[in-house]
Amino acid sequence: MARSPLTLAASVTSALPRVGVVGAGALTEGAAGRFDSAVADLDDGRRVVVRAPADTDAASELAAQVRALRALTPGVRGLLPFRAPELLGEAGLGDARVVVVDFLPGYRVDAAHLPPGRGAATSVGEALAALHALPLSIVRTEGLPVRTPQQIRDDAVRLVDRVRATRKAPKALVARWQRALDATALWRFEAAVVLGGAGAASFLFEDVDGVPHVTGLLEWHGLQVGDPATDLQWLASAPAAADDVYRAYAARSSRAPDALVRERSRLYAELEFAKWLVHGVENDREEIVDDAVTLLASLAEGVRGDELLPDGDLDVEDAIALLGRVPEATSAVVDTSMQTDAYDPEELSLWVTTEDVSPDAATTRVELPVEDTEPAPAAVAATAYEDVSTAPIGLPAPRLGSETGGLPAPVELDEEREAERASRAAFQRWTSSASE
Repeated sequence: MARSPLTLAASVTSALPRVGVVGAGALTEGAAGRFDSAVADLDDGRRVVVRAPADTDAASELAAQVRALRALTPGVRGLLPFRAPELLGEAGLGDARVVVVDFLPGYRVDAAHLPPGRGAATSVGEALAALHALPLSIVRTEGLPVRTPQQIRDDAVRLVDRVRATRKAPKALVARWQRALDATALWRFEAAVVLGGAGAASFLFEDVDGVPHVTGLLEWHGLQVGDPATDLQWLASAPAAADDVYRAYAARSSRAPDALVRERSRLYAELEFAKWLVHGVENDREEIVDDAVTLLASLAEGVRGDELLPDGDLDVEDAIALLGRVPEATSAVVDTSMQTDAYDPEELSLWVTTEDVSPDAATTRVELPVEDTEPAPAAVAATAYEDVSTAPIGLPAPRLGSETGGLPAPVELDEEREAERASRAAFQRWTSSASE
């Protein structure tokens, strides 16, 4: 049974002695029921988030989040252009642990509706570049995972071998992945501090001078030294903004050039479907296997004739030369949210398509509390929080040109400004509707 916001809020006084709770409400976060979460207002004016795991897997993830947040010392936070949750305390709640962090304001945007141009897209790229520039010692000192490029490649090889052994994935798709695994140039990259799989929901936005910027970053449980491409794979489901995110990321990156980061990120996005199949087979879940087979068939059709490495197995000089190449739009839109065994096949299936994303395919999300419907005890006056429903951000269709083969044409300066104005107007419409 899910824990009520009032039950969670009551545990705050155990985690944070000498404070009182004056209001509580549910926290809308789209965590697929894996966590019981609430927001609480304290008598010292602070607003905090309290979270408890709903199952064993979620408990492990929450413990990893705690370890990661402890690694973010004030000095580390000073290197980042955005905020991360600050760990305030922990307490017991029955047989589980609850974690209390400070509440970060802002709104979240679904990947499919992340607007192109200066603003949201460029801010995401710059935020990830800053994260990936952190010293590796931050992770090593806390004993968090450290993985080399060879280990990462070996893990991908083992996954593809397991998929091949099921004999349920399209042979052309498995062959496509194998060619990528065999391409030595693809795996010449510099490991960095990564989230281990950031997604669109990881970023909190606020308007700065009327333009959306990343002001907060959530979901730190996967903090490790690894492949920067893992934090970019979700862009396969953000076709409108992907080019601008990658450009801003490359422009702000202080690391060694990584000409094929986009190709690796795309490979990782596709391999999420492989994980779904293996998950179903190893757990003897026929319905999952059937779903994965259908998704893989759609993916195979969507990428037919489109190589991950169209230039073949490049040498170092060829790879560096690719830095000047205008990024290509991905032909298959793939959701990459599966970072644990808590997969959501319904959400996963949204991204296997070769059609344009419908404006109704996704919605913006905001991490705001909703109204608590339970009566508050005298000690805690329950604050009435509005459950804000958000509509999809409507964006103008990208301009197509024959010179680009039907792909979005390169954005000129005037078009960038127009995209920025459209982005700003869209976010203003969203915030206006949210406040009504």
